[in-house]
Amino acid sequence: MRALVLALILCACRERMDRVALRIDPAEAEAVLAAVGAPGDAGAFERVLETVAYRRLRLRELGMGRRFDDGDMRAFVAAPELAARRAALAQAVAQWSRADVRAIAGRVLPYLPAEARLVATIYPVIKPKPNSFVNHDVLGSAIFVSVDPTRTAAQFENTIAHELHHIGFGSLNDSDAPCAAAPPVCRARVWTGAFAEGFAMLAAAGGPDVHPHRDSPPADRERWDRDVAHVDDDVRTVEAFFREVLDSKLDDDAARARAMQFYGVQGPWYTVGWTMAVAIERCFGRARLVDAMRAPWTVLALYNDAHARCRSGTATATWDPEIVARLAASPSSHM
Repeated sequence: MRALVLALILCACRERMDRVALRIDPAEAEAVLAAVGAPGDAGAFERVLETVAYRRLRLRELGMGRRFDDGDMRAFVAAPELAARRAALAQAVAQWSRADVRAIAGRVLPYLPAEARLVATIYPVIKPKPNSFVNHDVLGSAIFVSVDPTRTAAQFENTIAHELHHIGFGSLNDSDAPCAAAPPVCRARVWTGAFAEGFAMLAAAGGPDVHPHRDSPPADRERWDRDVAHVDDDVRTVEAFFREVLDSKLDDDAARARAMQFYGVQGPWYTVGWTMAVAIERCFGRARLVDAMRAPWTVLALYNDAHARCRSGTATATWDPEIVARLAASPSSHM
């Protein structure tokens, strides 16, 4: 009997980790460091341009209509400021390259449906713009993380976990299913998906009792706590946005412009999304939360229910039942 139980456990673990195919490719960062260390070697910089990360980054930026010139990269690599940071950057690249991606994935998988997959290449990159992001192209999913020596390994891993949660939900088979509701409802439902930023904050932390900025600098934790304290006001603000979309007062472009204002450093899409997710998990359990995440507009109703039943947390605002009902409206209700 003991052998059977052990076999079942091993089988379950193997099935779970088969959903994960992750690797870290630091080639671009290593090539930049080599070029900085050999300023007289023209071929060293050319090797930066030949890395997969650089080529994918270049195509991504150009595809978004942004300037991306090899000459700008050459000037960046040749700058004295980068040379002065070389030792610290090299230490960060070496440390980040040893990150246990399987362990990071293990933190995220409990917050994903069973069929979700985590398949991506993680690129620590040294580049002029210090931003980090997820990208999808013909080579698959990628996470670009700008190397910053001031960030600890724990902070790097938290960033990867956050982005992996996005990749996992993007892998769901029904993610591209067409919306059958009325156009304004479909448009509003799309933007409820932005609450995934808050869901990813919870997943990256590893649970509702872990501060999402546990490993962050004090200033980041303080900013988050100040913003979470305004969640009630933010619920009303985002609710007004949904109402305008549902009332056809905002077309796609106008809705996008308004919704982008809710990102900020970590604005309402993050803080309200996290607040709802925490309340739901504490009240109904993680499985109920994960199932609702499949259709993010249903999270609003579930949060209202969790607030009424369990009253956890400091937030007092709930969503207007009319907005909740309109988001859930079926095609027949518009006939």
